[in-house]
Amino acid sequence: MKGPQAIFWFIVGLLIVLPEMGSAESPRRIGRVEAFDSRLNELFSSGEKFEVLASGFTWVEGPLWVPADSKVDGCDSEPGCLLFSDIPRNTIFRWRPGMGVDKFMSPSGYTGVTYYGLEPGSNGLALDPQGRLIMCEHGDRRVTRLSVGGGKLTLVDNYEGKRLNSPNDLTIDREGNLYFTDPPYGLPDRENDVRRELDFFGVYRLSNTGDLTLLTTELVRPNGIGLSPDGKTLYVAQSDGERPIWAALPIEDDGKAGPLRELADARRYRKEFPGAPDGLTVHSSGTLLGSGPGGVYVITPEGDVIGRLLTGGRVSNCALDADEKWLYITADKLLCRIRLR
Repeated sequence: MKGPQAIFWFIVGLLIVLPEMGSAESPRRIGRVEAFDSRLNELFSSGEKFEVLASGFTWVEGPLWVPADSKVDGCDSEPGCLLFSDIPRNTIFRWRPGMGVDKFMSPSGYTGVTYYGLEPGSNGLALDPQGRLIMCEHGDRRVTRLSVGGGKLTLVDNYEGKRLNSPNDLTIDREGNLYFTDPPYGLPDRENDVRRELDFFGVYRLSNTGDLTLLTTELVRPNGIGLSPDGKTLYVAQSDGERPIWAALPIEDDGKAGPLRELADARRYRKEFPGAPDGLTVHSSGTLLGSGPGGVYVITPEGDVIGRLLTGGRVSNCALDADEKWLYITADKLLCRIRLR
């Protein structure tokens, strides 16, 4: 056994001896808030740090706060729970205040029985307007909905008859229209994988009536995605090393996208810290919170980077709770949160 398969089974062997859950942390704080502009103080206090909630994961992604009144079994007690994906483990974990971390779903993104790369699990998670859990699944190359009471429904797995690459992240508007990115990261050999059927990496819109529209192929590594509060601007992070940017796409009344606008460039920050633009979320004020080199970058709708929340390491994604009191982040092997004003 050689190459990626040998590496995969070596890692599987390590995971077998690791606990099913990540380790709940005793209070530990890391990082710092760095302001570039006084406007950052409207959201975060300068003295705040990240609280480490749990550690011991492999590579975590897709945090999602699930309120207790949602239709997700297992998150129905107050105040709700945080779900997040450990992609290599093919598992969704659950964190509940005062109760720590446990396993929520496994397998989460790949249901096959043979080797399928180092990133087979679920990635981005979201709730639809009815409070149901929607998942981007790397290994099964689809977007699914978790049915109330059990089972899954595939929402989309192909574009014009060709299988998607590996749906990565998603966001859903108030009418139930779903937007998602489809880079190669979940394919075992990524862009060179023989199973790849599309010759581009797209950003899509799946309407609430089931119509799939390709919005753009201009971003060669589309990753994190989010919507402005009015639903008229789609934000997309690109994790391409040559052009690591946050971009904005206007959404027209017919659901199609207008010209792409570069919002902010992360190249200068990559000289300081590891990482690239990845997952993101949007505050009710319209401010973008995007993971990037060394932490989370705070960006106005006009593209001003007004500050950053630094851990110093790789941060994959972030999510706000329902009241916007906490920003949760997935940072490599850690689950953390930081308080908002």
